[in-house]
Amino acid sequence: MAPTRRAGAGAPAVCAREGCAAASAAPMRSPATWVRRLLRGMFVVCGLGAALSACGTVPVAPPAAASATAIVPTVPSPAAYSVHVVNHGWHVGLLLRASDVPASAWAAKADFPDARHLEVGWGDRAYYMAAEPGAWLALKAVAWPTPGVLHVVGVDAAPERYFPGAEILEIAVAPAGLQRLLTHLRQSHELDGAGRPVTLGPGLYGDSRFYASRERFHLFRTCNVWVATALQAAGVQVTPTLTLTTERLMVQLRPLARLRP
Repeated sequence: MAPTRRAGAGAPAVCAREGCAAASAAPMRSPATWVRRLLRGMFVVCGLGAALSACGTVPVAPPAAASATAIVPTVPSPAAYSVHVVNHGWHVGLLLRASDVPASAWAAKADFPDARHLEVGWGDRAYYMAAEPGAWLALKAVAWPTPGVLHVVGVDAAPERYFPGAEILEIAVAPAGLQRLLTHLRQSHELDGAGRPVTLGPGLYGDSRFYASRERFHLFRTCNVWVATALQAAGVQVTPTLTLTTERLMVQLRPLARLRP
């Protein structure tokens, strides 16, 4: 049975691991609202590894931005495609142009026929999908390997408009790199008997869904390490083992791009 999407008027749905139940009638929350909710505990899930391994390191302050910052490659490149990286704070999303994704390369695209872009994130299944994630779920996620989940959003506007205030990098990739990135996304999905991605329920904001991942989340395989691994597969010069937190990932990516004039 297809999940109820959190789009348009009506009550949003609250997802649990085994299914979804309708919440009381309320206006649909914006991406920023859901990101703030997610960030209340994400510092434990995505940042505990860095805190344990480099607790004496002075954190690098993220750049202040009153509005979205779009970034394009610094050096002219023969790359025919690009991937946007959206900085949500303690969590990062990958944004691909829907027109760059062949339907056969990523089956989840078929669930978002009207999208201009597709944002994908990854994380611990129980924590990411919880209506009110707490410290216990966060500690459980990093204490031992737990099931992962993909969060895919159909974005129907320019990235800067859909994610106002977010730092957004645009990284150039070659055609072969894009294919490797799509292979990475496709192989992360858990498939049903018909070979379709397993849908777990509606996502956190907009036109979005959760999908079961065959990968496991743990202390050294955080959401940001997963994104870095996907970018590395695309040929981006990034070291996943040094990206336990968002800032450590963005520090590696910013030199690869420049502010749009």
